[in-house]
Amino acid sequence: MNKNDLGKKLAFASADIFGGGSFNIINFLYPGFLAITVGISPYWIGVIVLLARVWDAITDPLMGHISDRTESRLGKRRLYLVIASPLVLLSMYLLFFPFSFSSTALRVVAVLLSYLVFTTVQTSVMIPYYSLSSEISSDYQKRASYNSYRLGFSIFSSILCVAVPGIIIGLFEDDAVGYQVMSLSFGLLFGLSVLMTGLFAREEIQTPKVKSKLSIKELVKPLNLKPFRQYLGMFLVLQLSMAVMSGLFFFYIDFYVVKSETALGYSSIVGLISAALMFSMQIVALPVYIKMIQKKGKTFAYRFGGIFWIITALLIMFIPADVNPVIIYLLAAFMGFGISGPGLVPHTMYGDVVDAGQLKFNDRLDGQMSGFTNFINKIAQAVGLAFVMFLIGLAGFKEKPLGGDPILSQPDSALLMIRLIMSLTPLIFMSIGIYISYKYKIDALKQKEITLAINAPSEVKEALISEL
Repeated sequence: MNKNDLGKKLAFASADIFGGGSFNIINFLYPGFLAITVGISPYWIGVIVLLARVWDAITDPLMGHISDRTESRLGKRRLYLVIASPLVLLSMYLLFFPFSFSSTALRVVAVLLSYLVFTTVQTSVMIPYYSLSSEISSDYQKRASYNSYRLGFSIFSSILCVAVPGIIIGLFEDDAVGYQVMSLSFGLLFGLSVLMTGLFAREEIQTPKVKSKLSIKELVKPLNLKPFRQYLGMFLVLQLSMAVMSGLFFFYIDFYVVKSETALGYSSIVGLISAALMFSMQIVALPVYIKMIQKKGKTFAYRFGGIFWIITALLIMFIPADVNPVIIYLLAAFMGFGISGPGLVPHTMYGDVVDAGQLKFNDRLDGQMSGFTNFINKIAQAVGLAFVMFLIGLAGFKEKPLGGDPILSQPDSALLMIRLIMSLTPLIFMSIGIYISYKYKIDALKQKEITLAINAPSEVKEALISEL
């Protein structure tokens, strides 16, 4: 690889420092921040994230529609990354602002509004960025390579955003101050990473702006494409599984794996080391899955990793409390190897699906498709977090009362619920994704046929579309 190619890949991948990092800060830290620091019950946390997804149902497809119809010196997508980059810092600060109103209703409203600001900024970045991933190259294997760099940046950011925020927060006696310093630090990092992609990434595929008018029919048009629906299904179950697992991860470690230390008021680094190992193994496994994609195809890599993940997750139910941390470290590493496959594959599929959409619709609807993709991503996070918060609340999980003492233990019923959810979630959802993967037909040969057929007569296009 020459230096020019490497520079292009690094510039393109930079923005997913925000994508992957913010995803993990929210899933790993935000529920605990709201429950333990702000003093909001798991039930209200579930309501907040679900209401935010209703807002996303409007903003995500709308942002996709807008970016498809944009013309600028920076292209259709990168303009919005440049504009949104300073807003990333502001929205991160508001997201972790420790509202201390005496009224629960006021705290809930304030948290909801700050969360809506953050999700709106996230939409203005990630919708154009998803679209850019299909325009960065027209070659089947090169697109996979670009997106493997992107995922590598995302996972590396995930490691930072699991390990470092806790260290920053722990430097301050007052958790509320620690969360503010942490949010400003990572908000600055995220904003700069988005700006780098906006300024220096260079898309290979450049198409005229889409001229159709805004309507519900136009916004949902991508759903008429079968490969896009299949891609969404595989992506949805992946994101849902990851959101559920990461949302409960530190609860599981702190209150079950090291429950004796937690009960005595001691802090533990077992969770941080486990998370770092899990994400590090995802990076280490990427070349394995890239080679697997080249030899066996994308759907094979998705299924292989999904099955590996399911098996390792089932082992959670057999691990006793206060187990030797080495067992947890090994489990986390093996689980990370499994997650890497289905984590990579949908990113590499997206450009192929957009090519199929251009064949069917005679327009390249990157923005509208990325709008649905990002919306599905957020829906998965919301539904996953809301549902598990509801279940563990039902099982007796205790949140910190406003101004009360720290929570050092949880009832056995809540711990059993956490273990059941973490063990069975990949089995239930990834099995669905594996089933869908057998229906997906776009491989390297088919993608080449699609590219050649885009400018072919309509009867050739229709025949190829019918095969997908």
